[in-house]
Amino acid sequence: MTSPSAGPLRRARPAGDKPQSPSNELPKRTSNVPQDGTNGHTREERTVDPDGINEQSPLLSPVSNERDGFIDGPAAGAVDVHQATKSIWYLILLTMSIGGLQIAWSVEMSAGSPYLLSLGLSKSLMALVWIAGPLSGTLVQPYIGMLSDQCRISWGKRKPFMLGGTVATMLSLMILGWTREIVGGFLGIFGASVESQGVKLCIIVTAVLWVYILDFAINTVQAAIRAFIVDCAPTHQQEVANSMASRFVGFGNIIGYMAGYANLTKTFWWLGDSQFKELCAIASISLFATVVATCLLIRERDPRLEGPPPKDKAGVLPFFRKIFTSIKRLPPQTRKVCEVQFFAWIGFFPMLFYTSSFIGEIYAEPFLERNPHMTPEELDELYERATREGTFALLIFAITSLATNVFLPFFIMPTYDNQTAGIEGSSSDGEYEEEQKSWLDYLVIPGFTLRRAWMFSQMLFTGSMLCTVFVRTVAAATVLIGLVGITWALTLWAPWAIISAEISRRDELRRGQRQQSPSPSREHIASLDGYSSDENREHEVGGAGEEEEDQAGVILGIHNMAIAAPQIIATVVSSIIFRIFQKPRGTPGDHSMAIVMALGGLTVMISAWFIHLIRDDPSVPKDIMSAIEDGECSRPGTSHSRSRSHEQLPRASLERATLVRNQSFGGMEY
Repeated sequence: MTSPSAGPLRRARPAGDKPQSPSNELPKRTSNVPQDGTNGHTREERTVDPDGINEQSPLLSPVSNERDGFIDGPAAGAVDVHQATKSIWYLILLTMSIGGLQIAWSVEMSAGSPYLLSLGLSKSLMALVWIAGPLSGTLVQPYIGMLSDQCRISWGKRKPFMLGGTVATMLSLMILGWTREIVGGFLGIFGASVESQGVKLCIIVTAVLWVYILDFAINTVQAAIRAFIVDCAPTHQQEVANSMASRFVGFGNIIGYMAGYANLTKTFWWLGDSQFKELCAIASISLFATVVATCLLIRERDPRLEGPPPKDKAGVLPFFRKIFTSIKRLPPQTRKVCEVQFFAWIGFFPMLFYTSSFIGEIYAEPFLERNPHMTPEELDELYERATREGTFALLIFAITSLATNVFLPFFIMPTYDNQTAGIEGSSSDGEYEEEQKSWLDYLVIPGFTLRRAWMFSQMLFTGSMLCTVFVRTVAAATVLIGLVGITWALTLWAPWAIISAEISRRDELRRGQRQQSPSPSREHIASLDGYSSDENREHEVGGAGEEEEDQAGVILGIHNMAIAAPQIIATVVSSIIFRIFQKPRGTPGDHSMAIVMALGGLTVMISAWFIHLIRDDPSVPKDIMSAIEDGECSRPGTSHSRSRSHEQLPRASLERATLVRNQSFGGMEY
């Protein structure tokens, strides 16, 4: 990536396309001073504004470069610096915060269930407790997305929610880890015994309450980070950025599961006297460090340049009305991805939250058969070892997922990042010869698109989950969970890449058309707060009757609703199955976890069919995106906006996309 002070990258156009000046750009008139008769050169050349304003004049009109109190942004014909190809270091700093968040998620997923069971919660009630995640995802993420879209703070519209959610997550983790001490100590002031049933019930209720608060806080951070990545990554690097994000998710899982598998009480005794307390402390420190680093080192677009936010009514009903309206006008690819996610996450939920308990039951069963009358202390020690075995399986799962995220992108044929118009210094398709391609370009498998890889991984998940009802050894169960890591890698990459690419292309198209639209009349007067009046704003966006388009925050929030809502279904069904098939703690032969996971595998097979219906070709013509990135967007309907499908793109265009993507992994400058 070039530094911000360097000149913007020039992007190549498809062969045969000639640069077109915007139709609404007025030519400048130049007045030349008579030449010096001695040397024959122009002594002075002055540029005159179309309105007759001399740029050398000490008094310039304040409306010449500003509109409604804001700088207009890139001038017509200029390249948007935010669309310049970013280096690997920029992408790392952009996406590292989601790795810190994933450490917190992994602690909750791997150690949350055993911790609640150790407090005395039953399996059927525990399944209802985990409805907190889907519920918060369904309500919180769309709401946070809508609020962040309307935020107009100078240092960014996503960062306030990233930082606020991080503080809330850290507080929730600390209180959850020390719930027994906090509640027991408080009630002990009034003489209550920690071993009494009333105190134990209060401890369970308090822990469940803070599980809900934790999930609400985590979803706030996740909604802001995902929208932040879409906003800051260039249009043609959305697939690369989401691939990098999935890698950090893999790193976060490995760190979280490795910490859960290790005996932390001997090494990090100063963080707490139990494994769960130390995991909560490590997750809090990791989340804080990564989010703060991302916020300090990555610069957002100034949201004030977008003008005032829409004046929506506050309240619950207007919020749901806006969400339902936004669902109806979802972009086509995003709508299809949401259909996939709805069925897929019915099966993903039990795998994520019950794997450690599933492996633990298999590990503990032979010990329980040999000694069915263990004391409570012996049972606690046995299930603590069983939990570590389950966490080790999740560690293998995370390593498989990370390896897939690292190596699979080099074999995938680029589809959703092929909107780039080239790289610096390129001017035609013919300039991309064989010598310009690196050895990474030859690893690409023709026809092996991201969509197809995603579909095959769903089928692999179904086969692995159906086998869970037959395995009876820890090693076999660990292999099945490890294979599912391939599916998880594609789940963290493919849907976000498809949606982000569509959102980013649409936003750039809208931004380019706004820059090229005629400036409002100079008689328009800005209000005292720096924003224009409502009438002026309607004029700028093309009239009051034009349908408003949702931004990344709302769209990603709706996508998360498609992820979270089916988890509520999975939670209710799991609770019913546990109620029927579960056995008391310490009794061998409990296979209720395997039944739930196998049924989830069947729903994932349905999602594979919906992936088959998603298109590989981009929905926005390459010609238009090339013009946008060059700052030469013209109105739809002109000869420059003709549509060309993915199959019609020349091979050189796909080679350019692959070349730019691979160069993103080789830049050393930031």
